[in-house]
Parts: sequence; structure tokens; C-alpha cells
Amino acid sequence: MRIIMKKAYPNLTTYIVSILLCFTTPIFAETETLGDAISGGQAHLNFRYRYEFVDQDGFSNDAKASTLKTQLNYKTLWYSGWQLFVEIDDVSYLGDDNFNNTRNGKTTYPVVADPDGTDFNQFYLSYKKNDTQFTIGRRKINRDNQRFIGGVGWRQNEQTYDVFGIENTSFKNVIFYYDYINKVNRIFGPDTGAAARTFDSNTHLLNAKFIMGKSGTFVGYAYFMDFDNANALSNRTIGVRYNNTYSFERFKIPVQVEYANQNDFGDNASNYSANYYLIDGGIKTDSFSLNLSYEVLEGSNTPGERFQTPLATLHKFQGWADKFLSTPTTGIADLYLTFGTSLGKSKLTVSLHDLSAEKGSTDYGREWNIALSHPINEHYGVLLKWASYDADALSSDTSKLWLMFTAKF
Repeated sequence: MRIIMKKAYPNLTTYIVSILLCFTTPIFAETETLGDAISGGQAHLNFRYRYEFVDQDGFSNDAKASTLKTQLNYKTLWYSGWQLFVEIDDVSYLGDDNFNNTRNGKTTYPVVADPDGTDFNQFYLSYKKNDTQFTIGRRKINRDNQRFIGGVGWRQNEQTYDVFGIENTSFKNVIFYYDYINKVNRIFGPDTGAAARTFDSNTHLLNAKFIMGKSGTFVGYAYFMDFDNANALSNRTIGVRYNNTYSFERFKIPVQVEYANQNDFGDNASNYSANYYLIDGGIKTDSFSLNLSYEVLEGSNTPGERFQTPLATLHKFQGWADKFLSTPTTGIADLYLTFGTSLGKSKLTVSLHDLSAEKGSTDYGREWNIALSHPINEHYGVLLKWASYDADALSSDTSKLWLMFTAKF
């Protein structure tokens, strides 16, 4: 993995490392010998089978994807401040690939972005001192609610990053993260297909989390994303986030508020400035939860000049039918209501999204989402999930159904 600092802030990594080292002192190894660190490590084996059905207007065939993800990982114990983590995963098809996996050329079917193949999903080395941990290699990154930086864990092939990262806790109740991303390994790999398998990246991520007890959690972040082979997605995003849960007798009131401003960055040919807003509040008891949320990504009347989140776990936002994996030119405003309740050991979640343009008055459509999950025991679980998008002025009517079984050892 090459680590090259170029264009913006060429000495930023060196500067940050120098400062953080001033606050750290070596720790004692958790094991006395390297052999103990290796033999005492932990291995995990996970299976995830999923059947995905997609009925989408405009396609002559329905997609029917029967896929199995097998994942094996191993982590050593700490030795002299060092730790190694290795993870291999394989995506296989059980039956025919009657869907467009983005590289099989089956364009008469809707997309199910789960290409098959075997790959090193994660492979990284960590070095830890008293309050600081340095990591280099390929790994997942999930920041905050994954709206800007995520691992796209819903898809069978996750999104990982070739990265040099720092995590520092020198100051009480403050967690500081810095990551330099050299390459983004997207969900469309491991082989080459119609969608870009990787982004060649010169990206810097700064994130500071302040944990203030009953006063909630405050996060400030600055993300400088520069993609050599996807210039139109390069952006600079600076924002703040606050979340807390207030208690009132037997009720809890969760609150999230977030704001960010984004500009073009790197070799992006567009010249724009756009804002992001999130307001989320609700009520929660031991038996149910109800949340009302409003999320806005600003747009314009000029293509390319809109708020975008190319490294997000996009499936979590704006409906599970994945109709808004890229922000429309006129932006998007998503007003949604989410209800959750427990049915014995099972959990039921229902949400309704009303989606419209941020610029102008166009109604894009509405979407229903329903999920029912059940943990069979500590090793096995099952999930039934459904999404239905009813288009008005954007995209096409789409229904998706998932049945998923998981096994973890």
C-alpha cells in the first residue's frame, strides 16, 4: 500500500503524529512472548446467507439473488505494543445469478450489488502506546452514524479502506481520530466490473468526539476527500454533530442534530457550496420507540453542484430500496417517521419516508420500510426485510424483499 501525501496539506500526517507522540508513553506488552500473542489470539467464523428479490419497473426480469458470505478472521493478542488482524471473506452464489451484479452484464435484471469472489477484506497492523493507537493496512472505518464514512456492512462485500490511522484519548472524555486513506475498496469488487472497484484516494479525515455525560456527545469533523479516478466526487466537508438522550420518568427522549457545509475539492471541476442538515427526535420506552426525522442535502439547478456523501453507508439512509445512492442535482429532503417495538425476543421496525427535492417543489416519491429480526440463540439469527418505493417524479417504482440467516462462531 502506497502512502503518498500530495496536493493539500502535505505535512499534515507528520505534524499530527509529532504532537500526539508528546502525550504518549510506552505500555507493557500483554503477552511475554510473540508465540503467546499468536497462540492466544482469537479466530471467528461467520456465515451470512441472503435471498434478495427485486421487482423494479423498467426491467423485463425480476432479480433473484441467492448469496452466501463466508468470513474468517483472526486477531493476535498485544505483544510489545503490536497487534495483527487478518480477515478473509468469500461471496458465493447458491444457484444461478439471475440479477445484475454490476459485472456479469445481465442488464435486463435490476442491480443486486453483490459480486462473487474471495478477497482479503481486512489486513492491518496496530501499534499502541498509552493513549494512542496507530494502524496501517486495510480495514473498515465507521464514523458516527456512518452518514459520511462507513463500511457498507449491509452488502455482502463490504467497503474497506487502505489507510494509515491514529486514535488518541490523551484528553479525558475526548476521542480524536485521524485517517489518511490511500485507496477505497468499494462493494463492487474484488474483480473489475461496470462500477469502479476502487477509488484512488488522497483523503484526510479528522474527527473529534467530546463525551459530556448527561450533556450528551458533541462531534466536530473535517473531511478532505480527493479521488484521482472520480474527480466529480472530491469534496471538503466540515461539520458538527450533537446527540443526547434525555430521561423523563419512564420515557426517554433521543435527540440528534447535525450540520455540515461542503465545497468542491481537489480536481473537482464544479465550483459549489452546499449544506447538510439533520434534525431527529423521538420518544422511547422499554416496549417501543417513535422517531420523527428531517434530513436535507442541498442541491442546485446545475449538475454536479450538490451535497454528496460518496463514502457513506448509503443503505442506512433515504430508504432501503437504495433509490438515492447519489444525490439528485436538485438535492433531497427526507421527512421520515420510524416506529420500533419488541415482540418477545423479536424486533419490529417500520418507517415511512417522504422524499422531495431540496431545490424547488418536486415530489420524488414515498417509501415504506419494514424489518423483523429474531435472534434464535447466541450463534444464529434471522431477518425478514421489505422496502417499497412509490415514484412520483424520480426513478421508478421498486419493491425489494430480503430473507437472511446469520451464523457466528
